[in-house]
Amino acid sequence: MSLSDRSPDQASKSPVSARQLAIMAIFIALSAVGSLIKIPSPLGSIGLDSAPGFFAAIGFGGWVGFIVIAIGHLLSSAIVGFPLTLPVHIVVALAMGGCALAFRWLGRKGRVWLVVAVVVTSILNSFVLGLVVVPIGGWGMYLAATPSLLVAAVVNLVIAAVAYYAVRNSKLLN
Repeated sequence: MSLSDRSPDQASKSPVSARQLAIMAIFIALSAVGSLIKIPSPLGSIGLDSAPGFFAAIGFGGWVGFIVIAIGHLLSSAIVGFPLTLPVHIVVALAMGGCALAFRWLGRKGRVWLVVAVVVTSILNSFVLGLVVVPIGGWGMYLAATPSLLVAAVVNLVIAAVAYYAVRNSKLLN
């Protein structure tokens, strides 16, 4: 078989396109940068790592955002040494991916729904997801971590929502 007999793209049957991989790589790199910007908290892993994931979810697809936000959270946690243990941070990363899917589902319906998506996802990402720490540190740790989680969620989601709203009609997005 010569090179001229081969099709140009042997990976054309892949469920993930080269464009999606490139988008994920760029936004994971942005998450890595955001993970270095920490919000003071008792957990130490709370930062601006999820804004790129939320933007990727609403702009390029829920599963793209799911992967970006999950890896972004794991990077942010790794920087501080997985304070809640690796298995707990994997659960949190998957739950944050679920938050990204919820943000996309609500936020793509219009301007008012984008605001609703920010509010609902902030609640999910702070009050609901914060319950993960109860078996480890009890209700005291939950009450101590929730304000930081809420601030981080609101900041990350507002950044993603404003960025999405600014480019929502461009040819850049799906």
